[in-house]
Amino acid sequence: MSKFYARRKVSILAALSGLIASVALFNAPTASAALPTPVSAATARGYLSQLTVATEDRTGYSRDLFPHWITISGSCNTRETVLKRDGENVVTSSTCAATSGSWYSPYEGATWTAASDVDIDHLVPLAEAWDSGADGWTTSRRQSFANDLTRPQLIAVTDNVNQAKSDKDPAEWMPSRTAYRCTYVRAWVQVKYYYDLSVDSAEKSALTNHLANC
Repeated sequence: MSKFYARRKVSILAALSGLIASVALFNAPTASAALPTPVSAATARGYLSQLTVATEDRTGYSRDLFPHWITISGSCNTRETVLKRDGENVVTSSTCAATSGSWYSPYEGATWTAASDVDIDHLVPLAEAWDSGADGWTTSRRQSFANDLTRPQLIAVTDNVNQAKSDKDPAEWMPSRTAYRCTYVRAWVQVKYYYDLSVDSAEKSALTNHLANC
């Protein structure tokens, strides 16, 4: 083989190796890849400035007014769909129940290998949405909100962390993992803006402060 063709072969092999590495990197999961990517901090700040500031009112709230989890595809409901989306090496049964896999909770950085240790968090809680304007929605719109896979609204997290968060807004609760807080507030503002929900004064102040650090 001539030196020219030898060099050409090496170059081709190097290019192929680089392409394979690039594809592997592109497909490699990241801690925050599961959640639909929120808008940028600059866009979130713009959205926040347009949100109505109002006092919250929980009169008449019931979780049952937000139908969930609904069927998404085949036998898979919203919870099962998010578990498959957010997990690694997830294996499901014929009824779409996750039987094995691992789930990284970006709120505090824990990893779990049992689906029973994982909750699907409504990033903007259902009760918070009710307080902020969803009390005037149709049941259909509340169902869409409670099962929204398009906006950064649903995420798999540690069950007791989700329960500790409960229905708190960012003035009352934030992820303990500070590296995720910018993602969290950007997502919060995007969801509130998309659904035309209001914020209370303490909530807006907390969001403003956190976004300033993004």
